[in-house]
Amino acid sequence: MISDSELKVCMVGLGYIGLPTAAVIARSGAAVLGIDVDPRVVETVNSGKVHIEEIDLDGLVSGVVARGLLRASTEIAPADVFVIAVPTPFGPNHEPDIGYVLEAAATIAPVLKAGDTVILESTSPIGTTEKVAALLADRRTDLAIPGHCSGTADVAIAYCPERVLPGRILVELIDNDRVIGGITPRCARKALYFYRRFVRGACVTTTARAAEMTKLTENAFRDVNIAFANELSVVADTMGIDVWEVIRLANRHPRVNILSPGPGVGGHCIAVDPWFLVHADPENSRLIRTAREVNDAKIAHTIARAEALAEEIPGAPIACLGLAFKANIDDFRESPALKVALHLAKRFGDRVRIVEPYAARLPQAFESTGAQLIDLDTALETCPAFVVLVDHDIFRSVPLDERADKRVHDARGIWPDQPKAQASTPRLRVAG
Repeated sequence: MISDSELKVCMVGLGYIGLPTAAVIARSGAAVLGIDVDPRVVETVNSGKVHIEEIDLDGLVSGVVARGLLRASTEIAPADVFVIAVPTPFGPNHEPDIGYVLEAAATIAPVLKAGDTVILESTSPIGTTEKVAALLADRRTDLAIPGHCSGTADVAIAYCPERVLPGRILVELIDNDRVIGGITPRCARKALYFYRRFVRGACVTTTARAAEMTKLTENAFRDVNIAFANELSVVADTMGIDVWEVIRLANRHPRVNILSPGPGVGGHCIAVDPWFLVHADPENSRLIRTAREVNDAKIAHTIARAEALAEEIPGAPIACLGLAFKANIDDFRESPALKVALHLAKRFGDRVRIVEPYAARLPQAFESTGAQLIDLDTALETCPAFVVLVDHDIFRSVPLDERADKRVHDARGIWPDQPKAQASTPRLRVAG
């Protein structure tokens, strides 16, 4: 087995997963080359800086770049292990798009050599790893590719999905268990040896298809449970009941653990991955489809409640708190908060103020709407109405006396109602 100091790793994709993973592997002593199609990303990483927000990532990248263990390029180069971490979006009808994965495999093909390992980490539809193997077999007829040869293959091909939480990526890359699926058992073992270099959690081997479905199952499970909470919040709203109180009381049952509702579901995983299962077997994935529809519909419900709040105070500025898909990160992918705020900005124009501590400027979609990016203190001083869309820690820090005279639509349940006996003005507060 190649020693840590001799191992050469090529990370294809330097996004929210690829860059932290590349940095963690480099910290273990391997020489890592990060590949990205964006020259600006390459330049940023090679300068020892980062282009994404993640706790402690800037220091780690700076350190491994300074030690010569991590560098970035737009050009592929030979390596011992190739890790693919590129996007897998879905199309207009929720059909999965693995085009970036296959492009990455095609990029690797010319430099692949006997003894190499190729690992796909991108969340992918079932069967994608096999398609990567088929592409490599087509492009490199001089190599014995697993699943396309008899006897021992020249290279190993495996699937090992990331399963990390933004804001804790560097910790969870090391501590979380990993599911490693090989095209063959031999492939899985080869990938296992690689992950054992930097993962403290358990590494469990299985087939590539089982590993692919495991990742989709994890995110579909979470989506279904969030959908229950979101549907419950709509029912409670209709009945005039505080859903946060109901959930708090219900969760006192020893076998009940209801999640917190919100304005919808976002991010690169939970809002996308369940559709891969629905697409694979639409007849038998009715619950998974319904959960996706419930969570998507929650965005429209949140918009309607926020619009009602805005219409109660014509002409007054409205502060939308947060654009990210979850707390304390700068990731806006598939964010329901962004969709709500953008809808309000398009309808109410310059009345809308956006508070997003993890953004230096508003996303391009807000151009020409008249919406402004302001800080939290300015919002508290100038805005009589608030729509709470993200539970950033800084938003939780606002005490009751600073918002006692505000009208609030709280989609996150982080601003408890003022006691009625002390209320100075009428308030609108509903679960978002």
